[in-house]
Amino acid sequence: MMIPLTAFATPTESSESLEWKPGEKINYLQFLPEGYDKDSAEAYPLVIFLHGSGERGDNLDLIRKHGPPMMATTAMKNQGHGLPFILAAPQCPMGRWWNTDEVIALTKHLAKSLHVDEKRIHLTGISMGGFGTWACLTQEPDLYASGVPICGGGEPAQAEKIKDIPIWTFHGLKDDAVPVAKTQEMEKAIHDAGGKKLLVTYYPEEHHESWIPAYADPSLLAWMMLQHKK
Repeated sequence: MMIPLTAFATPTESSESLEWKPGEKINYLQFLPEGYDKDSAEAYPLVIFLHGSGERGDNLDLIRKHGPPMMATTAMKNQGHGLPFILAAPQCPMGRWWNTDEVIALTKHLAKSLHVDEKRIHLTGISMGGFGTWACLTQEPDLYASGVPICGGGEPAQAEKIKDIPIWTFHGLKDDAVPVAKTQEMEKAIHDAGGKKLLVTYYPEEHHESWIPAYADPSLLAWMMLQHKK
């Protein structure tokens, strides 16, 4: 299952904006793998990252604090190796939570406007973004090849819709911000619905920031890259 991520080169970055419906815009950071050629037919996996509540606002630099955007930014600063996929990290405005319609609209826009392998679109998020990940998977279960919600929660009553999606979810057992019961409820509901593609990792000593060990584990991104829709 392990993929040597160090075999891939530094991504290029840009700040982008999409008017996903009249009068409504979503801003996002975009990272393209080195070698990406807009005139080439080569298709890449796409990863959408949803940040937590602390990174809301109108400053895209906030998104670099955690997860794949931090990894990509660090790689660029160190002139090291980057990520083998297109990465998009939208920013949620201050004062509200993720709107699933805008995340899904952005996903579909990128799938059509960039060289994206539409069978390998992945969604991941932390805390508020973990809730957003569960919600988007439930709303558009045929869009994403995998989901990685970290320290979030979903709607157990909707488990039937997502039971066949490969999902790897993470939570710290000592989380005092989002109770671990939120993930445990989804685990039980998906298993009760007959789901067999769910992976769950609980960190016994972790509090809320369970995304730190989760994204630090190279097997996570490797697992994501191996998932694809039929």
